[in-house]
Amino acid sequence: MSEETWLAARLIPTSGINGADEQERRATSALLAVMSAVREFGRALTQSVGAPAGTVQTFIEVPFKLGDQQLFPDGLIRVTRGQRQWTALVEVKTGSNALRTEQVEAYLDIAREQGFDALLTISNEIAPVPGQHPTTVDRRKLRKVALHHLPWTEVLTQAVLQKEYRGVADPDQAWVLGELIRYLEHPRSGALEFSDMGPAWVQVREAVSAGTLRAGDGGAAQVAGRFDALIRYVCLRLGRRLGTEVTPALSRRDLADPAARTQWLVNQLVSTGTLTGSIRIPGSVGSLQVTADLRAGQVICHVDVDAPRTGRPTTRVNWLVRQLRDAPDNVRIEAFAMHARGGGATDLLRQVRAEPTTLISDPARELRAFRVAQSTAAGTKRGSGRGAFIDSVLNAVDEFYEQIIQNLKPWLPAPPRLRSPEEIAPVQPVAPSLISTAISSQDDPPSG
Repeated sequence: MSEETWLAARLIPTSGINGADEQERRATSALLAVMSAVREFGRALTQSVGAPAGTVQTFIEVPFKLGDQQLFPDGLIRVTRGQRQWTALVEVKTGSNALRTEQVEAYLDIAREQGFDALLTISNEIAPVPGQHPTTVDRRKLRKVALHHLPWTEVLTQAVLQKEYRGVADPDQAWVLGELIRYLEHPRSGALEFSDMGPAWVQVREAVSAGTLRAGDGGAAQVAGRFDALIRYVCLRLGRRLGTEVTPALSRRDLADPAARTQWLVNQLVSTGTLTGSIRIPGSVGSLQVTADLRAGQVICHVDVDAPRTGRPTTRVNWLVRQLRDAPDNVRIEAFAMHARGGGATDLLRQVRAEPTTLISDPARELRAFRVAQSTAAGTKRGSGRGAFIDSVLNAVDEFYEQIIQNLKPWLPAPPRLRSPEEIAPVQPVAPSLISTAISSQDDPPSG
């Protein structure tokens, strides 16, 4: 028998998973065990939900009494630092199973009665805005207990970042963390990727095309929320590949009031047929802007780049073109002039390469910024795979980053040049009565 058919032994096997309960129990146990075994990973996850630095202990299916009920939260995390203890209950869902309001509220009641600090939920649901919970609960139950949520995608991202980029000091612990990553990446683990734009997607997309969508349509808010969740998923996925924290570029107002952000997206969708999001990538020349134009059936990615502060307009255009030597010819470039209103001169990269002056509408005006944009076809299906909207956005962002953003660098002024002795102007003679007795760098060198 060929060894190629042999299956390697795994610390956390995916074989033998029978049903949703077994899938959920195995994912919970595997995650919590690795959190306590791999110090750096446990610290990364617990810190993100407000725990202090300390020793992490984890337990599964801890029984509690709530009134006449016997309840079993999926897990419990305890972090100890000196005399201080931080404790959180854990509720986990895998696959397409969603968190239930009554169950979350019951565990919040248990946490309050036991004096615990938080309830952490983990599922494949992704809230539109970081810090927001995907399940609506009675706000009064959050007075003494914090409620946090981690999508499985974020758990996987943190595991990859810790192992591949931040590092794990102990080689054996690094191997254990790698086994968790391997498990979560397997389709049978139940830690799914973002794969559905929601049941209202087709109806809303058709209404946008027909021009019949109204701001009061309930489906519009659902699609707007799913789009923001998709942008969060894009950030986590891209960050996993780049080894850095990629986040949605949201204003403080958006973070403080997610409902207002959703309503703004709905109004934009009704008036222009577009949805927009912004991605902040550490070290990049600017935020990556994503626009889904449902009327035109396009996904547009663009980035704004400040132009050099010196040189003629053609010099500034050529500075940008040199950095786009590997970019496709159909990339669109727009140039904005200083103190000019409205849009600037725009053309495709193939034309700008041949004739940079096409971006200069007024040679007397300095160019202050450029916009580099690329359009691709948008999928229409609500799910994932060929012809799906989700995959078209993921591919558009990946291509735009790889072909354009990662090759762009901001302009920096040249450092001052040290003058040679020949370039220094000779010192003019000074009347003897005005010469100070103190030695100065402006004095003539002593003769002899």
